[in-house]
Amino acid sequence: MEWNEEIISRLRDLWAEGHSTAEIGRRLGVSKNAIVGKAHRLDLPARPSPIRREGSEPLADRKTAQPRRVEGPTLPPLASSGSPAEEPAPIVVAVEPPPAPVQPKIVVAPRPVLVAPPRPQPVTAARPYGRIVTCCWPIGEPGTKTFRFCDDRSEPGKPYCEDHAKLAYVKVRDRREDAA
Repeated sequence: MEWNEEIISRLRDLWAEGHSTAEIGRRLGVSKNAIVGKAHRLDLPARPSPIRREGSEPLADRKTAQPRRVEGPTLPPLASSGSPAEEPAPIVVAVEPPPAPVQPKIVVAPRPVLVAPPRPQPVTAARPYGRIVTCCWPIGEPGTKTFRFCDDRSEPGKPYCEDHAKLAYVKVRDRREDAA
């Protein structure tokens, strides 16, 4: 947008007539914020705030006051005269929003309780504090009849037997070995 003397003159006239910044913007083909910024730079008189403040005129006075009427059209004409300031307003087409998606109903059936037959406990040595610990490495697919735990005697201080502890715990390498 180029602010030439003609457009600035129209802005001053519309501002003096009391039009809103949005209305002036529509008539000049620019945004409301562009009008506010230019009016500030031109040092045009400030507008009263549309926000009601304490101590403003009483509500009864507002009801009896006559609304300001504007004569003539409030929007720019649709026919373009070739001037960039009077380009036709874009055509807005109302589109219905898409219907809300249908949420599928989720039915959760109660899961059957599987009772595993008692398994024989391996003979394990007693640990400190009287705890007997066996390897808890899972074997098989959980939820199937063949799923079980290793149940061998676990290493002291670890939840796995010697073979499974080798798989679970990887020895930490010294980074100085990588640097050499």
